[in-house]
Amino acid sequence: MAGEPLLAVRDLRVDFGRRRAPALRGIDFDLRAGQRLGLIGESGSGKSVTALALMGLLPETAHVEGSIRWEGLELVGMSDGEYTKLRGDAMSMIFQEPMTALDPTMRVGRQVAEALRLHGGAPAGKARERVLEMLGEVGLPDARRVADSFPHQLSGGQRQRSLTAMALINRPRLVICDEPTTALDVTVQARVLEVLNAELRAVNAACLFISHDLAVVSQVCDDLIVMYRGELVEAGPLAQVLGNPQHPYTRGLIATAAISAVPPGQRLPEIEDFWNPDDGWNHHE
Repeated sequence: MAGEPLLAVRDLRVDFGRRRAPALRGIDFDLRAGQRLGLIGESGSGKSVTALALMGLLPETAHVEGSIRWEGLELVGMSDGEYTKLRGDAMSMIFQEPMTALDPTMRVGRQVAEALRLHGGAPAGKARERVLEMLGEVGLPDARRVADSFPHQLSGGQRQRSLTAMALINRPRLVICDEPTTALDVTVQARVLEVLNAELRAVNAACLFISHDLAVVSQVCDDLIVMYRGELVEAGPLAQVLGNPQHPYTRGLIATAAISAVPPGQRLPEIEDFWNPDDGWNHHE
């Protein structure tokens, strides 16, 4: 049916270990084709757990309840073998830590080409050509050297851009980005975001963009959801949420991000400034 979400998340709950420490507390959101949804919140709010749950990459200690439906197909409880058919083809993820996401024993070009080999059946020559093209698009001018290198031979920024190329090379319909520009300088960051936007538009793909950087989120996203302690506390169009935040936590995030606007000598704002120990969130300005 037209207008149905590509991805529908309902009452998603995740906890870990025998004591069932909660990481996600019943979150709900939709992602439609072409939509770019930003996900913000402080460290520990549940952003990366959400991304890993969507990709079926949580550890065995995780207990997952609720529903994640991809074009009507239920993903919660799906076997890893079934998930593998989706990962790298229908959906992909740009990870925050390239040194842990990349195989240290395999040359980067081979890793970038893996999605093409597994899902596209591309001949070796065509795959190599596409890898070099994609590495160039994400701002790596010496693409051949990068492709023939091992991860430890590259800088942090080069590794991060290689991960971006890997996630985009098969033109998935959903791209999950977990702090994808953290290791990049502003010039390369702008180039990578330009490529990401172009690739998303080319196939009308959806994007879930996780970041601490509100300026970066504003360059990519149309809509925004705010997480705090495993819950979604605010959601809406990006301009509305940032321009007229309703939840005190959202106001706190925006205030703490605007460090450059604080006069010299004045105390920087903290999230705790928006929290009343007796009554909870302080809803007064």
